[in-house]
Amino acid sequence: MTPLREMIATHPHVKGNINDPLAAAAESAALCAAICRSCADACLGEDSVADLIQCIRLDLDCADVCQAFSNVALRRAGGDVPIIETLAQVCEAACRRCGEECRGHGERHEHCAICAIACEMCADACREARKTLGDAHHPAPAGTH
Repeated sequence: MTPLREMIATHPHVKGNINDPLAAAAESAALCAAICRSCADACLGEDSVADLIQCIRLDLDCADVCQAFSNVALRRAGGDVPIIETLAQVCEAACRRCGEECRGHGERHEHCAICAIACEMCADACREARKTLGDAHHPAPAGTH
């Protein structure tokens, strides 16, 4: 169990009953946010920075969206399943767009290839997490949201 999942498991509202796909998506999103920020910074260091403007934009947008989703998904007090589900959907979309853009630069820039993989993994994790949230209009039972 990762330290983040251990932390979630100790929350009084969770009582050890972790929604593993949601926890995995939150972890993946936090990591993806860091990788996207790093990719944007690496793009800024490239000689061809003008050709990477859209990549930098999507990296930064994806990082912000991933971080927001991770932050909200990790909160266990109370719960707002419709917001978590919406953010997971937006996170998946941002990751797909960023991943596609980075993949297009991946042959020339290794940092973009790495970012594309992280984005794809995060998008898949968000999709899987959304499957566990059930009907977004009805809060999930304690510990499952």
